Amino acid sequence: MGSGFSLFHNSLSSCYGDRDLLQPGLGDLPESCVALILQNLDPVEICRFSKLNKAFHGASWADFVWESKLPPDYRLILEKILGGFPENLRKRDIFTFLSRVNSFDEGNKKAWVDKRTGGLCLCISAKGLSITGIDDRRYWSHIPTDDSRFSSVAYVQQIWWFQVDGEIDFPFPAGTYSVYFRLQLGKPGKRFGWRVCDTEQVHGWNIKPVRFQLSTEDGQHSSSQCMLTEAGNWSHYHAGDLVVGKSKNSSTKIKFSMTQIDCTHTKGGLCVDSVVVYPSSCKDRLTQI
Repeated sequence: MGSGFSLFHNSLSSCYGDRDLLQPGLGDLPESCVALILQNLDPVEICRFSKLNKAFHGASWADFVWESKLPPDYRLILEKILGGFPENLRKRDIFTFLSRVNSFDEGNKKAWVDKRTGGLCLCISAKGLSITGIDDRRYWSHIPTDDSRFSSVAYVQQIWWFQVDGEIDFPFPAGTYSVYFRLQLGKPGKRFGWRVCDTEQVHGWNIKPVRFQLSTEDGQHSSSQCMLTEAGNWSHYHAGDLVVGKSKNSSTKIKFSMTQIDCTHTKGGLCVDSVVVYPSSCKDRLTQI
């Protein structure tokens, strides 16, 4: 907010030269000048300043102010989410819609734009992934829970061969993205209205590491492995990073997987919530997902 106010003050100075800023009121500023000032602020600051007076409110609706805040491929993103592009929408309306969490693909995927940076974020539910043995109720089940954006998670009680695969084809704006699996060792539930996590069935994950892999159709690939040791809490396990180039009017196809296929021992007690694709610059906000 401080940097935004500094830009605001500097822009006022450029509009009025060396004149004493205490003399004219903010209401005396031309709306076109105000819009140029707002263009230098982030979306949250624009909305705050729009409450100052009528000129700021009117300027906050200028299309060119919000054009710079939208992802370059916002039309493709809207078409992917809605199945078409709505006509006669102001740019601010478009940004407001995209900054909300929007479901698509029968509710198995969610996408939104970060309000501060304009970066695109995407979540894929466990039901949107390919999980080996998911239909065999001896091993897997879907558990309703408030811990998930999708209101349910996939829970494996015990299994020998653990494999989760997924892919997404989406018009990501240019930038660097990180892919994470959101997992929890333990079964979520409630007791006397309080959230609890039953870790009684957790076993096998500290014997051999889980392998995470990521690949893109343009040849990017990454692979890592780690033990799953933190029981009772939701954690984001990094599958890899990818770079999306600046080519327009195209989608980026990402494939990812999580495997533990050493059949010398069983493993179980694990919840799979989702896979998250997040701008690498915003990964400090993962705890909010």
